[in-house]
Amino acid sequence: MPSPLRKPPRILAIAGSDSGGGAGIQADIKTITRLGGHAMTAITAITAQDTLGVKAIHPIPAEMVLAQIEVVAADIGIDAIKIGMIGSAEAAQAIAGALDALEGVPVVFDPVMVATSGDRLASSETIARFEPLMARSTLITPNCDELRVLSGRGIASEDEIGEAARAIVAEFGCAVLATGWQSPREPPELVDLLFAPTRRERFLGTRINTIHDHGTGCTLSSAIASGLGAGLPLADAISRGRAFVRACLLAAPGFGAGHGPMGHAAAEINPDF
Repeated sequence: MPSPLRKPPRILAIAGSDSGGGAGIQADIKTITRLGGHAMTAITAITAQDTLGVKAIHPIPAEMVLAQIEVVAADIGIDAIKIGMIGSAEAAQAIAGALDALEGVPVVFDPVMVATSGDRLASSETIARFEPLMARSTLITPNCDELRVLSGRGIASEDEIGEAARAIVAEFGCAVLATGWQSPREPPELVDLLFAPTRRERFLGTRINTIHDHGTGCTLSSAIASGLGAGLPLADAISRGRAFVRACLLAAPGFGAGHGPMGHAAAEINPDF
């Protein structure tokens, strides 16, 4: 008899909606689906944005964010969670409370503060509520600017990235993947640095010269969550996620006059994924 089909990992994306389709919930759904997962969503905010910037933001009430999480958890179940843009301080508090009831589910937290266009996506009050989310996360994926805010430390070198990341690891117990550091070597390398309670690892990549990079952080964090939900070890989930982001950058369709969306649908996926 044929073996039963393996069920896809159930991945919950908690994030804002991007009307331009390049980042946020839209990027999360595309990523999770392309990597073989079942995408579920808890939308925290609705944004009106295009490749040139964010025009308007409408936060979703915290009780509605919480309701979205609770109903999918109760009925479908959750194998991993990705958290991105959080619409308000109240929503951050509600999400942290919901995670307490989902013990054992891996969480990847992308601490979104500013969009690729430079528009602010989180208030100082919301950022102040990030600590309980970091304490519950398996991994957080800040870029260097976000790491500077979260740690309260200056960052001008790889050593200083390490000091800031290790301080977060020590305080909250989560792993930190500091993304997007450009090494001073020639040709330039992009370095992502993983700091965990028992390990450190460098992930290297050549820079892809494109402005069509909207949604890289969302895509990476969703890809890593998809890997963790499928049972991959953390380092393997990161490697697969980084490879997928690169494939999406190379497949970008070139839409828009600014930072355009990546090519999730056309990305060439390594069959070993």
